[in-house]
Formats: sequence, structure tokens, C-alpha cells
Amino acid sequence: MGIHKMAADSFYPSQSVLGEGPMWHSGRKTCFWVDIETKQFFEFDWLDHTMKSRKLAYRISLIIEDNSNQLLLGLQGGIAKYDLLTDRLHWLIDIEKEYPDHRCNDGVCDNRGRLWIGTMQLDFNQGAGSFYCVDEKLNLSRKIKNVTISNGVAWSLDNTRMYYIDSPTQSVQAFRYDEYSADIRFEKVVIDIPRGLGTPDGMAIDEEGMLWIAHWGGFGVFRWNPADGKMIGTLKLPVPNVSSCAFVGEERDHLLITTAREKLTDQELKMYPESGNVFIASPGVKGIAPYKSKI
Repeated sequence: MGIHKMAADSFYPSQSVLGEGPMWHSGRKTCFWVDIETKQFFEFDWLDHTMKSRKLAYRISLIIEDNSNQLLLGLQGGIAKYDLLTDRLHWLIDIEKEYPDHRCNDGVCDNRGRLWIGTMQLDFNQGAGSFYCVDEKLNLSRKIKNVTISNGVAWSLDNTRMYYIDSPTQSVQAFRYDEYSADIRFEKVVIDIPRGLGTPDGMAIDEEGMLWIAHWGGFGVFRWNPADGKMIGTLKLPVPNVSSCAFVGEERDHLLITTAREKLTDQELKMYPESGNVFIASPGVKGIAPYKSKI
């Protein structure tokens, strides 16, 4: 069987500096994503096609569904709740706030509603970040040290493994995962990504257990089989820096994809003017619904 090739369509011209954090909010029937560097996030209504953007005082990298009117946010310096009715932010816990040049990056909730979130240094200093778990009582525990750019996280369909990306490693690592204790234990590297395909960034998992990985510098999202490490699908985009992806829609049968303009030269921006926009594709497979926060 050959590699399945697909293409994405334009979804919204957000022109983000660093678009990230796409997600589907099942309660509101909306899509969210963020622009980390302009400290704002976007909400697109799936039913009436209206858009709303909100500005914060912090870099925001992550949005997770909490309930119909509240979001759990990953910010520079920690995590917070955001009330969509009052537009008020309620700070929950500091994460590396003592390092003013660190910020939170990607993350997800596990099936118990705990948040797993990574940090990084703004200039990508090697090994400066960590990967943490925050439980419903706001206990913070460091799970992985010496992380450079903590990115995509996904759980296997049977919840016995956590897949994890530290981008500069060019790989996806598998950890054995105990859902009761939240203990993880490194198992092996399941995917090695050639540098010619770009660098792995955000990640989503589908109903067949395959990983969809956004490739920064790779002009697309690629579908990988973690069982044998082989690439089985490509979803090409007209921009180089593809940052993340998430299954959206009431059937979770669309893939929403964020991109970035950051660090592109004027000449590159002329060549790839849609950089920073959001794209969408129908990949032919449904995604797994993300777990909600219980924090």
C-alpha cells in the first residue's frame, strides 16, 4: 500500500505570527486556536461561521475544554482558567514563573482529567525546559527533565502509552503510562523523522491509532504508524511552518491545522503569503475526542 496523499484548504486568514493550539470545543461547537506571540486566541463558531478573538496579557500556547463557559489555558508562567462569559482570567498555578524567559508550550489532558504540559526557553536553549503533570488538586510534578521544545502529546487508544515529541530530537517517543498513578516510563523511540521532512511539532491521534504530526519546515501534516514507524500519509500545505493539528467538527472528521509566519524572511513571506493562516482538511478518518480538564 502506497502513501496516501491529500491536500488542505484555506480555513481562516488569521496571519498569525505563531499559530498553535487548535482544538474542538464539544460543548460550544466551536474551534479554538492561539497566536502565541500576539497573546491572543480565536474562537470560530462551526455552525454560524462567526469569529471572535480575545487578547490576553500573557503568551498563550494551549487551550483545553473545561466546561461550556470555561477554558483551561497554558500561559507564560503557568496555567489559568478563563471565563468566556466575563472574559476574566483566574490564575491557578505557577509553572517556571521564576524564569522570565520560559513559557509553557503544548500539552493535553489524560483520561483522568490531569493536565500534561511542557515548557521551553524562548530562545530554544537546549534542555532548559521540562514536562509536567498537574492533577485536579493542582499538584505539580515534573515527569521529564532536560526538554528543549516540548511539543505534541497523545495517548494510545488503550491508554497504556503516551506518545511525546521534544522537537529537536526529530522523533516520537513512547512511554508506558499508568493511568491510576500517572507514572510514565520511557519505552522506546517509535518514529524517527528525517530532517528533510521538517521537524515534528504538534500531534493528534485518529481512531485507527495513527499519529498526525505537523512538520515545522515540512510544508504539511504527515500521518505516521507508531507500530512500525512508517509514514503512511501526507497532507500538503502551501506554507512551510506547520505547527499543529486537531480533529474538529461534530463528527471529528476534519483536521484543523495551524501555521506560522515567525522567522520567515520578507522574501519567504512573498513566496508563501498564506503563512500564519489556518487550514482544514477532510482526512478520511475520524479523530479521538480529546479528554476534558478536571482541574
